[in-house]
Amino acid sequence: MPQLAFFAEFLATTGVYDSWLNSCPLSYSSGNAPSKRDVLGTLLLSILAGHRRYAHITGLRGDGVSPQILGMSKIVSEDSLRRSLARMSDEQSRDWLRPQLLASVQAALNTPWILDVDTTIKTLFGKQSGAEVGYN
Repeated sequence: MPQLAFFAEFLATTGVYDSWLNSCPLSYSSGNAPSKRDVLGTLLLSILAGHRRYAHITGLRGDGVSPQILGMSKIVSEDSLRRSLARMSDEQSRDWLRPQLLASVQAALNTPWILDVDTTIKTLFGKQSGAEVGYN
């Protein structure tokens, strides 16, 4: 995960992370609850690390750099993250994430561009004796 720290730095520097964090509908009233920054930061770092299950979040506990870049005080447990996300309804999640996703591609949608695809096939291997070019 060597590129994780660089991408976390990019998100923090551009303000994308703070915008995503501030627009989230999660709120806590208990003094014992984890901070919203720690919960969402753990989720983001887990996704960026390629995790597909809550159980994999434990593997982030050894990363001391990325949480600091995102202003987090700690990586929350998988149970805390699961309970926090369960507090949001489907509608709340959709209303929170849809504008964030649209904002990430809006500039590209408003910019004229041309998709130029080169479909040329370049044979790199096949000079060995008896080798035949095949396409799967």
